[in-house]
Amino acid sequence: MPIPILCFVGRSNSGKTTLIERLIPELVLAGYRVATVKHTGHGFDLDTEGKDSWRHKRAGASTVMVLSKGSLAMFSDVSDEIKVEELRDRFLDRSIDLIIAEGWKNEGYPKVVVLRDELGEVPLSLEGLLAVVSNKPVTLPVPCIDPDDIKGLSDLIVTHFPKRRMEA
Repeated sequence: MPIPILCFVGRSNSGKTTLIERLIPELVLAGYRVATVKHTGHGFDLDTEGKDSWRHKRAGASTVMVLSKGSLAMFSDVSDEIKVEELRDRFLDRSIDLIIAEGWKNEGYPKVVVLRDELGEVPLSLEGLLAVVSNKPVTLPVPCIDPDDIKGLSDLIVTHFPKRRMEA
């Protein structure tokens, strides 16, 4: 069974990253190994100019991997249209129980919509909608969870995505 993907979607500055940051420790406490994937509409560069990995990439390597004791980083050229399941299938090991993806609102994955009243409404599609996290009441046929109820959100996720058993 593939590793499940749960997307957190909402407007910029709605609190998605902060919510995910607070949610991960609850899921880890419940015994989950969590991977996260963040989609950004603008470019970024995490490498450091002048370092060996930066020099390899600048020289034309399409992928550069950096390995140290306990850590792995990879800088790779990817298609603009890469999907979370492709990242999962190519790069994540089977010990991961859940992928939390920030973004990918139109990809059909189960999703949690994060709303904040001062940021206005986000067009909602009920397809795949697991919950809404909002500091204001929302009338929908899915749970509406307060942003401070991290345990409630974690419990809902654990119920919806039971911990996977490792295949022998």
